[in-house]
Amino acid sequence: MGQVTLMMIIFISFLLLQGFAAPLNCSSPTPSSLFKELQKHLFSEKLVRPSNSNNNPLNVSLGITVVGILGVDEKTQTLSSVLWQVLEWDIYGLSWEQQRCGVKRVSVPRDQLWTPDIFIAEATGEDKSPKTTHTYLYNTGHVYDDQPISVVSSCKLVIYTFPFDIQNCSLTFGSYLHFADDIRMLPDSTPEEILIESKKVQTSNGEWELVGISVAETTLHLLDGDYSEIKYFLTLRRRPTLYVVNLLIPSCFLVTVDLVSFLLPPHSVDRSSFKMTLILGYTVFLLIMNDLLPVTGETTPLINIFFSISLALMVTSLLETIFITNIQFSSSQYSAVPRWLSVLILNYVAVVVCLPRKKKTSRLTICIKPSTEDRAKNISTTNSSEGFPQSSLDQLKPEKPPLTPPQVNPQEMSVDLLKKLSRDLTAIRSQVDKHFQSSNTSQEWQMIGIVVDRLLFCLYIIFILTSFIAIICIWSNSHKA
Repeated sequence: MGQVTLMMIIFISFLLLQGFAAPLNCSSPTPSSLFKELQKHLFSEKLVRPSNSNNNPLNVSLGITVVGILGVDEKTQTLSSVLWQVLEWDIYGLSWEQQRCGVKRVSVPRDQLWTPDIFIAEATGEDKSPKTTHTYLYNTGHVYDDQPISVVSSCKLVIYTFPFDIQNCSLTFGSYLHFADDIRMLPDSTPEEILIESKKVQTSNGEWELVGISVAETTLHLLDGDYSEIKYFLTLRRRPTLYVVNLLIPSCFLVTVDLVSFLLPPHSVDRSSFKMTLILGYTVFLLIMNDLLPVTGETTPLINIFFSISLALMVTSLLETIFITNIQFSSSQYSAVPRWLSVLILNYVAVVVCLPRKKKTSRLTICIKPSTEDRAKNISTTNSSEGFPQSSLDQLKPEKPPLTPPQVNPQEMSVDLLKKLSRDLTAIRSQVDKHFQSSNTSQEWQMIGIVVDRLLFCLYIIFILTSFIAIICIWSNSHKA
């Protein structure tokens, strides 16, 4: 008998040292009776961590539901989201009988309970969501704490494939003060369950779409100790329709119109003015749509590169048109084409753009015009011969005294005539050579202009096709993720 009494005393003392040893004794199945017991045995102990021992960690399960993605700021590299956070833990030794106290679950003020100091490590702003003041307490000592969180968290954004980008942002939940020996974080649900529940409660249809969630239990190792954490990885996909309609399609239209402008004659002044108008319109378009473009961070988005190359091609085509127009009208004043330029453009580039070099002809046509005096004599002779007979003309000629011809050496006269003829032929040859040399130079410059025009036209086509294929591939890959 004495041994039984001793054992009962030891057992009761052990229960008193460990906490609640028996269910709450409600005097009646009413809320007031239950709260009196809670005030007596629980609320007065709210400063103490509800664990069976100071050396044993308290298991805190965490569950979240992503209610909405408010936005992503590329400039500050932040993610704005609204979450439902659910914390669950057990108060050791607390229980009551449902029949005696009349209820299985009761809501109690949160400030009357010990609550874990769980925070989000990536949070950069103040939580402005409405605060709930009560939490649920079950008859088994289980606490169910559910509250909304509006969080602005840091996120490393990769906007290289904008507007078809997919972002991966993390939310790390853990205790700010308690080590892993005091609080151990456990996930409450699987990633599939969180994703399904999040899609059910989401009502916003904004720019971003939640496409995946993953969970990982981690431990933060610091000099003071280790901290138990749970990390959620949110996979977000941007809806690109707005940017495709307002940015990519108009830009492609303008670039295509500039491509079609190559069908205009290159020597026409209308082609230059048309391209200048396109450049002005494209610049105004970029200025108007500048607010839709992301602020560049570590990497430049592909869409910015696309716009820059498009504008550069437009400016290059305008300069090329001015160059060809100048060749058409002033190539005769140019010096000979440099050898390296002629070989590069006419022998290699021309073959690439399917413009083979034309063969030069060796046939020359020379037309020597008669002098003015000879033409006047021929005209007067013709007119006189047509109007009067030859006999009348002989009668009208004045009589001249016969002249005595000078005595000239025929050999010297022949030498002088040959020298004079040689000088005339040399002058004629020089003029003919100069004329044909200028004509060949002009033709060569014009051929270079045609090859450059065709080359730029081919580059335009390659750029448009490459851009179109890249957009389709990136868009398809973003939907596969």
